[in-house]
Amino acid sequence: MTTLAKTLGRNPMARPLQYLALLAYMCFLGFPLVFLLTTAFKTPQELQSPDAGLLPQQLNFDNFTSAIDKADLYTAAGNSLLVAVTTTAVVTAVSLPAAYALVRFRTRLRAFATGWILLSQVFPFILIIIPLFLLLKDIGLVNTLLGLVLVYAVWALPFALWMLQGYVAAIPVELEEASAVDGAGRLRTLTRIVLPLLAPGLVATSLFTFINSWNEFFFALVLIQDPDMQTLPLALARFLGAEGQVELGQLAAAALLSCIPSLVFFLLIQKRLTAGLLSGAVKG
Repeated sequence: MTTLAKTLGRNPMARPLQYLALLAYMCFLGFPLVFLLTTAFKTPQELQSPDAGLLPQQLNFDNFTSAIDKADLYTAAGNSLLVAVTTTAVVTAVSLPAAYALVRFRTRLRAFATGWILLSQVFPFILIIIPLFLLLKDIGLVNTLLGLVLVYAVWALPFALWMLQGYVAAIPVELEEASAVDGAGRLRTLTRIVLPLLAPGLVATSLFTFINSWNEFFFALVLIQDPDMQTLPLALARFLGAEGQVELGQLAAAALLSCIPSLVFFLLIQKRLTAGLLSGAVKG
């Protein structure tokens, strides 16, 4: 235990100060969501008033109905959900065996692949968007959801590989060797031993990929022109009018609705994440 930790442990004010700092941090993170929630229920008169408070004077649901009708949020949400789920499935299916091979099979390709993973994360979007657009145009994937899925999958794959490598490396190789001694083949060892222990990594990777695909705006803006193919971030941009005018109430309502699928996805996998962390524990 460090000297600082010992000092904090003896100080009777240390624990209250820790909780106070945690509360301040939670308020800092939660204020934008609270502001979004209260703004979505305000009337246009309240939003234009210079004396408007944080809480709305009365609940106004017109912003939600207007936002849904104006931006066609149902179609945009369906497109975003299809793209995000497909991208997550593709990235998980590719990154899982690739991460296992990079960790367990130490070859010259491993160093090259690791370098490529790190190098691919430093390129800004603007440098690759023109050649990417021309390439997708030549193969007929511009203005298609399939092209968007391929772009998102390629962009998310390096980070997913990097995340899963750490989880694979944390699994003792002795478990696989013991399974082989008991007569289990490679496939049986992977499905019965390795895969359950990788559940936390798979859940974390899926959550990261889904949220990034759901929120991505730049690639969708360049590659999608058909209004029927637009994703939710593109639909939200419709509320930004000419000369910087913003329909703030409708934009807040639409943004609030767009957060629901991500929250639902997190709630669905939260128990699986906890169960995976417990099942992945190895007693020494």
